Amino acid sequence: MKVLALNASPRIKGQSKTEIMLSSLVAGMERAGARVEVVSLRTKTVKNCIGCYTCWTKTPGRCIHRDDMATELFPAFIGSDIAVFATPLYHFTMNATMKAFIERTLPVLEPFLQQKGETTFHPLRGRHPAVVVLSVAGFPEQSVFSQLSSHMRFMYGKGLIGEIYRSAAEAMVLGPYGKVRADILDAVTTAGVELVKTMRIDPATVERITQPIGDKTVMARAANIFWRTCIREKMTPEEMRAKGTVPRPESIEDFCLLMKMAFRPDRAAGLKAIIRFDFTGEQEGACSLSLSEHGVEESVQPGGRADLVVSAPFDVWMDILTGKADGQDALTKGWYTAEGDLSLLVRMRELFGPS
Repeated sequence: MKVLALNASPRIKGQSKTEIMLSSLVAGMERAGARVEVVSLRTKTVKNCIGCYTCWTKTPGRCIHRDDMATELFPAFIGSDIAVFATPLYHFTMNATMKAFIERTLPVLEPFLQQKGETTFHPLRGRHPAVVVLSVAGFPEQSVFSQLSSHMRFMYGKGLIGEIYRSAAEAMVLGPYGKVRADILDAVTTAGVELVKTMRIDPATVERITQPIGDKTVMARAANIFWRTCIREKMTPEEMRAKGTVPRPESIEDFCLLMKMAFRPDRAAGLKAIIRFDFTGEQEGACSLSLSEHGVEESVQPGGRADLVVSAPFDVWMDILTGKADGQDALTKGWYTAEGDLSLLVRMRELFGPS
């Protein structure tokens, strides 16, 4: 079986959630014995369809444009058994890159009008691959894919053999969701196997792919902290990630939330400890983080037992957290104090580091 997997994401490898999902799907398809060609459309020249109908009249089946679409991608498309359309969700449907590709598949049709019941359609000129659509979105609700799904079902009908939609995709890659992420990607791989072997995806597999990730209210709070930091620092999200800029909490509650989301349980084998932060200044109060290899439990309460107690002005600790101040230098200068198991202080960046 030949599969053409088209990735319409403009992001490069390591940043694209579309690519993360697509890679798992391709792995499953190849495991089932398919020969898969993966194409990143951002590296190809696909001109817009100009509606000239040359492909229907002067050169039937061949576009007037002589670009990558005409010379490379369209032949691969009509020669495949399955075409995977992988696109991030832009304005609740496919992005412009994928739309341009689909519009340029017009030569696969003939211009004549035929009817089936109350429906008028153009007949196929020859073979057309079965279609699978894969998409990701930042919003937490699966309902954000309803317009894309409706469009693809209307266009391809029974030829649409699989739909893979993953909401909350940005949160999926965060440390606390490692186990659910692994299960989601394993399910996408399973879907790849099923599509090659049966030309369908089992409903149980779809249920695993679309399983909830965390609490959407918590995700919204974390996202808003992130965006406020982007605006304050005048950085795009990619610039934030490239420079390792940490979102800056503006309250003790937000600090606890971000620390919980940044925690790396895979680096905490055998650990069982409580760190308490006693904050002063404009944000005055306490926050305790109970750490173990199973995750973090946070508590915004004064006092209580702790293995390490950090006492600091809130703004000073946020400067350290976001890299605007050096933690060791600040401790030496007496800007904050730390009492108890200081090895936990040394391990902070390891335990709350990036994936």
